[in-house]
Amino acid sequence: MRDDYIKEALKVIPDPNVLINVVSRRVKQLRRGNRPLVESLEKLSSEDVALREVIEGKISFELGDN
Repeated sequence: MRDDYIKEALKVIPDPNVLINVVSRRVKQLRRGNRPLVESLEKLSSEDVALREVIEGKISFELGDN
């Protein structure tokens, strides 16, 4: 994973634990064949695609009530 993407994604989702959960869930979806929500001229790993989606606001999260 690219450090610059991680730093930018942490500005959108400041809690590292939540960010890890969001990214890992999205990586699983991408590896199962879901299409990326962002375009890139370079070949990105699934992890970097998921981070870019967070940075660009293409995916978000909600915290549930317990």
